[in-house]
Amino acid sequence: MLKHSSYFEGKVQSVGFERNGRRATVGVVDPGEFHFGTEAAERMTVISGELLARLPGEPDFRPFPAGTTFEVPARSGFDVKAAAPAAYLCDYL
Repeated sequence: MLKHSSYFEGKVQSVGFERNGRRATVGVVDPGEFHFGTEAAERMTVISGELLARLPGEPDFRPFPAGTTFEVPARSGFDVKAAAPAAYLCDYL
Protein backbone atom coordinates (compact mmCIF):
# COMPACT_ATOMS: atom_id res chain seq x y z
CA MET A 1 0.00 0.00 0.00
CA LEU A 2 1.29 3.47 -0.89
CA LYS A 3 1.13 6.36 1.55
CA HIS A 4 1.49 9.97 0.40
CA SER A 5 2.91 12.53 2.84
CA SER A 6 3.36 16.27 2.45
CA TYR A 7 5.59 18.43 4.67
CA PHE A 8 6.57 22.09 4.94
CA GLU A 9 3.52 23.46 3.11
CA GLY A 10 3.99 20.96 0.28
CA LYS A 11 7.66 21.74 -0.36
CA VAL A 12 8.65 18.17 0.54
CA GLN A 13 6.47 15.30 -0.63
CA SER A 14 6.97 11.58 -0.35
CA VAL A 15 5.34 8.27 -1.12
CA GLY A 16 5.90 5.49 1.41
CA PHE A 17 6.01 1.80 0.51
CA GLU A 18 7.55 -1.50 1.59
CA ARG A 19 10.20 -3.40 -0.30
CA ASN A 20 12.07 -6.50 0.78
CA GLY A 21 10.14 -6.38 4.07
CA ARG A 22 11.46 -2.92 4.94
CA ARG A 23 9.83 0.50 4.89
CA ALA A 24 11.03 3.08 2.40
CA THR A 25 9.96 6.41 0.95
CA VAL A 26 10.72 8.14 -2.31
CA GLY A 27 10.21 11.86 -2.53
CA VAL A 28 11.02 15.29 -3.89
CA VAL A 29 12.44 18.31 -2.06
CA ASP A 30 11.68 21.76 -3.51
CA PRO A 31 14.19 24.58 -3.04
CA GLY A 32 14.57 25.56 0.61
CA GLU A 33 16.01 24.43 3.94
CA PHE A 34 14.26 21.80 6.08
CA HIS A 35 14.82 19.91 9.35
CA PHE A 36 13.79 16.27 9.78
CA GLY A 37 13.70 14.28 13.00
CA THR A 38 14.35 10.54 12.87
CA GLU A 39 12.82 7.77 14.95
CA ALA A 40 14.46 4.92 13.03
CA ALA A 41 17.90 4.97 11.41
CA GLU A 42 17.70 6.15 7.79
CA ARG A 43 19.78 5.76 4.64
CA MET A 44 19.13 8.60 2.20
CA THR A 45 20.11 8.15 -1.44
CA VAL A 46 19.90 11.20 -3.69
CA ILE A 47 18.47 9.99 -7.00
CA SER A 48 18.19 13.28 -8.88
CA GLY A 49 19.68 16.73 -8.35
CA GLU A 50 21.67 17.55 -5.21
CA LEU A 51 20.94 17.90 -1.51
CA LEU A 52 23.14 19.66 1.01
CA ALA A 53 22.89 17.88 4.36
CA ARG A 54 24.01 18.78 7.88
CA LEU A 55 24.22 15.50 9.73
CA PRO A 56 24.09 14.99 13.52
CA GLY A 57 27.23 16.26 15.23
CA GLU A 58 28.49 18.08 12.13
CA PRO A 59 28.66 21.89 12.08
CA ASP A 60 28.46 22.36 8.30
CA PHE A 61 26.38 21.25 5.34
CA ARG A 62 27.96 18.77 2.90
CA PRO A 63 26.91 18.26 -0.72
CA PHE A 64 25.32 14.98 -1.80
CA PRO A 65 24.81 14.88 -5.58
CA ALA A 66 22.72 12.27 -7.39
CA GLY A 67 24.03 8.75 -6.78
CA THR A 68 25.42 9.45 -3.30
CA THR A 69 24.14 8.28 0.08
CA PHE A 70 24.23 9.39 3.70
CA GLU A 71 23.00 7.72 6.88
CA VAL A 72 21.33 9.23 9.92
CA PRO A 73 21.09 7.46 13.28
CA ALA A 74 17.80 6.70 15.03
CA ARG A 75 16.37 9.26 17.44
CA SER A 76 18.30 12.16 15.96
CA GLY A 77 17.72 14.59 13.11
CA PHE A 78 19.28 16.30 10.14
CA ASP A 79 18.93 19.41 7.98
CA VAL A 80 18.75 19.48 4.19
CA LYS A 81 18.96 22.33 1.71
CA ALA A 82 18.10 22.26 -1.97
CA ALA A 83 18.81 24.99 -4.51
CA ALA A 84 16.67 23.20 -7.13
CA PRO A 85 14.22 20.29 -6.91
CA ALA A 86 15.94 17.07 -5.81
CA ALA A 87 14.62 13.52 -5.48
CA TYR A 88 15.58 10.94 -2.86
CA LEU A 89 15.04 7.38 -1.72
CA CYS A 90 14.95 6.87 2.04
CA ASP A 91 15.43 3.34 3.41
CA TYR A 92 14.52 2.84 7.06
CA LEU A 93 17.16 0.60 8.60
